[in-house]
Amino acid sequence: MRRGRSRRPNQTHLGHAPARAARRLHVSIPLALAIVLNSTSLSLARVLTSISLTLACALTSSLTIARAVHATQVELTPLQHEINVQTARLSSTDVEERRDAVTRLGAMRRPESSRAASPALKDPAAIVRATAAHAVLSLGGDEAASLILPLLKDRDEFARREAAYSLGLTRSGAGVEALVAAVESDKKPSVRGAAAVALGQIGDARAVAALSAALTRRVPASGFFKRVRRARAEEDEFVRRAAAVSLGQIGSRDGVTALVEALSDERTPGDVRRESARALGLIGDARAVPALRAALTAKDPYLSSIAFEALRKIDPQSATRPG
Repeated sequence: MRRGRSRRPNQTHLGHAPARAARRLHVSIPLALAIVLNSTSLSLARVLTSISLTLACALTSSLTIARAVHATQVELTPLQHEINVQTARLSSTDVEERRDAVTRLGAMRRPESSRAASPALKDPAAIVRATAAHAVLSLGGDEAASLILPLLKDRDEFARREAAYSLGLTRSGAGVEALVAAVESDKKPSVRGAAAVALGQIGDARAVAALSAALTRRVPASGFFKRVRRARAEEDEFVRRAAAVSLGQIGSRDGVTALVEALSDERTPGDVRRESARALGLIGDARAVPALRAALTAKDPYLSSIAFEALRKIDPQSATRPG
């Protein structure tokens, strides 16, 4: 058997293997680096693109906001600018500055200025609340009345009085019930009188009974000893006069009886008798003729003159000019 020769590694073959490996490594490293660098470049590009887009969006938003603010400032009319100025002053710690701001808002006589003044109805200072009662009148009858009504129960007399006057200027029937309650039960005659005036301006017949009662009623007298004796006195003259005027403005025949009673009583203050005669002429009810004819000879020349004019409206034949 032929002894085979043992195979020895081909030295040439073995010598080329490292070279081939080196060549493969030489090729692989740059390729890997290229791949890594390419991947990194792509990621970096994406990041830079994202940042650029974000900055562009932010810049666009800033420009949009700036344009909007500029447009708003440009579009403000002088009136709107002044309303903003006065509205800012309502936050002042100085009472007089707040009152002045409310006055200025009311003087603009615009719904938007009245609406800006409405928070002052709850101001801590009574003078500011009272001023606001007039400042909101440009809102219109019912809306203004709804804002003013709570002030008619204010703890401060001046605020309640001004609220009553303001309710009359709204000419809104929404305030009638509250004003009637004020005529009947408010402790201060200035408030009762203001409420009576307001009811005449509104002209609602629901107020006739309360006004008639105010014209003739007696109220608890003032003074310690009089209160102890539970003495009673005539209603305040201003309240009675306001009630007579308002009954004439309303024009309801239901008020004639109270007006005739006030006119016929010589103890009634002169102003109240004069306004009662005038109111009877406005109502035009024939039941008033005897009392008016009797007033033609009154010592008060103003009363006799008013009675004459009233008779001319009701019964011209019985109207004899006072000598």
